[in-house]
Parts: sequence; structure tokens; C-alpha cells
Amino acid sequence: MSGSGFAEVVVSLRRAGCVFAEDEATLLVEAAAGSPARLDVLVAQRVSGTPLEHLLGWVEFRGLRVGVRPGVFVPRRRTAFLVEQGLACVPVGATRTCVVDLCCGCGALGLTATTELRARGCDVELVAADIDPIAVECARENFAALNAPVFTGDLFDALPLDLRGRIDVLLANTPYVPSDRVADLPREAREYEPLIAVDGGADGLDVFRRVAEGAAEWLSPGGTVLAETGTGQVDTACAVLTEFGLTARVEHSEEHYATVVLGTRAIRSP
Repeated sequence: MSGSGFAEVVVSLRRAGCVFAEDEATLLVEAAAGSPARLDVLVAQRVSGTPLEHLLGWVEFRGLRVGVRPGVFVPRRRTAFLVEQGLACVPVGATRTCVVDLCCGCGALGLTATTELRARGCDVELVAADIDPIAVECARENFAALNAPVFTGDLFDALPLDLRGRIDVLLANTPYVPSDRVADLPREAREYEPLIAVDGGADGLDVFRRVAEGAAEWLSPGGTVLAETGTGQVDTACAVLTEFGLTARVEHSEEHYATVVLGTRAIRSP
């Protein structure tokens, strides 16, 4: 395909199974910046299965353009509900809070949560971490304007020790697809996103269990850990949170088709 026009791009995307072909075509034309040759390349890559967001270099998440790159997990729109629930954990009028974005990927959760909290006058201490160096570099770019650090390492091992017992909101976008269901994921997720970001082990909750265990000592009194799960995993996830001394609850959004489990550390009397 040479010198593609908008209509031709739409037809090509539809044939490839892109549900929102017109919207994608508009974005690809914009990304091509007036170069027909560049547009041909972008369309060919999209038709071959490359995620749109990797081609654009960004994903829209809660009203912000968040940078992404090949090899980095693309945050889903439904995960905006996880951020929404995290924001609700910070009382209106709070002047300061500590937020950690664990398994941060590109950092979309920490970036949007901090931006929105600061907009309402709350001073946010934001820290993020991921085990994947590619994701860490991407998150660092997204956090540049926030002056927030991103660390490389395995869950809590990556965090500065002075955060222990001080985290008010722990956003943990842990992988939760059972290993034997990974093959059922859309091609874009299977072939273009890191397996470590989607494979949650035998029942999908291996990483979540480790986060829940660590959260019991890393959260501040009254602090909350939040993670997305499948609806069929809710009972097990809540039992895990309870096992580690956290008060569990579940929030579900029909609008976002999302389920979030929350575990809150008790506020103990002196």
C-alpha cells in the first residue's frame, strides 16, 4: 500500500479486525505527520498486530497522554477504576499523602493519581517500582515533571526502607491472568507485551499474594493496598488480604467492567 489516504487506511484496519478503525486511522494519520511513506509503515505494523499505543508512543489514561514504548505493558481503560478507588482513599482536604505505584509499568497509575491529588491541593510523595528495566525507564520519563523516583527491583525489595510503615495508598497493578489462560489473551497482549506483566501464576494471584504480605508492614496505619482482579478471584483475594491482617473489601464498576480488591491496615490505639 503506497501513499494511503484516510479512507484506504480505514478499510485496511477494518479488514485486520480493528473495531475502532476510524479512530485509529485518525491517530495514525496524525502520527505520520504528513508523510505518506511513514503512514504506510504505521498502517502495515498495525495490521500485523502491533499495538496502536506502541506505534503512537502514548496511551490516553484518565485524560492524560501517558508515554509507552515497545516492550511495555499498555494500561487498560478499565484500570482507571483502580486509580479512582485509590483517590477515594485520600480524605478530601488532606494536605499530604504517600502514594506508591508498585508493578508500575509505564507509571500511568502513579502519574494520574498524583496529578489529580495535587490539583486538589494535596502534597503527594510519589514513589514507583517495577522489576522490568524497560518499564522503569518509561516510567521515569513520565514522572520527570513530577520529580518522583522510580526504582528497579522485585516488589518491596526495590523501595527505600524509609517508606516502611508510611505508605497511605499502595496501587499495585499486579498480573492476574492464570498461566493456563494466557494463550486466550488477544494477540496484541500475547505477542507484544511482557509475559511478566500478565501471567499471574496458577490461579492468577501469585504476585498479589506477595504484595498483600508485604503491604501488612509497609502500609501506614489506615493505609490501603489496591489491586485489580477478575470477578472469579475475589473470594480468594479477600481471604489473602485477611490472612495478612488487612481489612478486605471489594469494589466493582459496571461502567469500567472492572473489579478492585482493597486491603486496609488497622489503625491501632497507642
